[in-house]
Amino acid sequence: MRETVRVELGARAYDIVIAPGVLAEAGREIALPKSGRPQLVVTDETVAAAHFDRLVAALGRPVDPVIFPAGEATKNWRSLETLVERILAAGVERGDAVIAFGGGVIGDLTGFAAAVARRGCEFVQIPTTLLAQVDSSVGGKTAINAAAGKNLVGAFHQPARVLIDPELLDTLGPREMRAGYAEVVKYGLLGDADFFAWCEANGAALLAGDRAAQVHAIAHSCRMKAAIVAEDERETSGRRALLNLGHTFGHAFEAETGFSDRLLHGEAVAMGMVMAFAFSARRGLCSAEDAARAGAHLAASGLPVSPKGFGFDVEALLHHMQQDKKAAGGATPFVLARGIGDAYLDRTVVLTEVAAFLALGL
Repeated sequence: MRETVRVELGARAYDIVIAPGVLAEAGREIALPKSGRPQLVVTDETVAAAHFDRLVAALGRPVDPVIFPAGEATKNWRSLETLVERILAAGVERGDAVIAFGGGVIGDLTGFAAAVARRGCEFVQIPTTLLAQVDSSVGGKTAINAAAGKNLVGAFHQPARVLIDPELLDTLGPREMRAGYAEVVKYGLLGDADFFAWCEANGAALLAGDRAAQVHAIAHSCRMKAAIVAEDERETSGRRALLNLGHTFGHAFEAETGFSDRLLHGEAVAMGMVMAFAFSARRGLCSAEDAARAGAHLAASGLPVSPKGFGFDVEALLHHMQQDKKAAGGATPFVLARGIGDAYLDRTVVLTEVAAFLALGL
């Protein structure tokens, strides 16, 4: 089982290699640093304990590790400064690739540091969580969080290569697997009704460890994202914004929980997608049956689907939504749906309407 997905971006095109056991091939897949320095590898404490020795053995070269605490709180200014200084101190040159070995936090942080150090050096993604494998490791969005909201400070900086080894998921906890699965379901909900039906039939097997199901879902998700990124790399046409289905609501939920383990990113997105479909149904855009079907599958997969019980405040949520990166001209666009597999970017939503909707659901 080996799949290769090409992200077509002209001179900056790159491959996503998806194969069980590909971690063992890292030494062949990733070029030696041109500077002759040890390979800089960025990871977190959890991944380092579970997998770091395997990566070092696979690389077969001296390694300079940079290890951060695990968790969303690591995506901050202090960590960025630390990593940029380490990149500079290591003598990394523009043609050298820094390896991001971890989940979305490590990938986002490493990518942003690589984007700004020496005005841009290469980096390679080796994502270790399902969420990172199907979403954050692909497409070149890199960022850290700010007090005003999630991912508000960053850059578009494409990786040189992405290596996805589903075997790394075997040490992932059930909650983290479910959170990553929310991003898999997202692809079906935003643009592929047949894939959503596949998720309904095969999601339980995927979460239980079925390798063929995992490879299929990861490859299909990456193909969908690669096609969208190739068409709208910097989110200028609105096409790429579809990948944010559920995220305007979800990021607000995350901000209100302090980007803590109280609510994982995928869990927030799951709730956000249910809210987006419910809001779409309330506006008469999609059927109540489609909204219920989307929520039913996410709930059956063990994901939270309602913000009730979190103690969220409507005004606080609206404040976070106004910081949304897609905002333009003072308006906050929302990714809504005309049905399963038919999402679109709506720039006509008034926040007073969202406030009334949130008040009903909190």
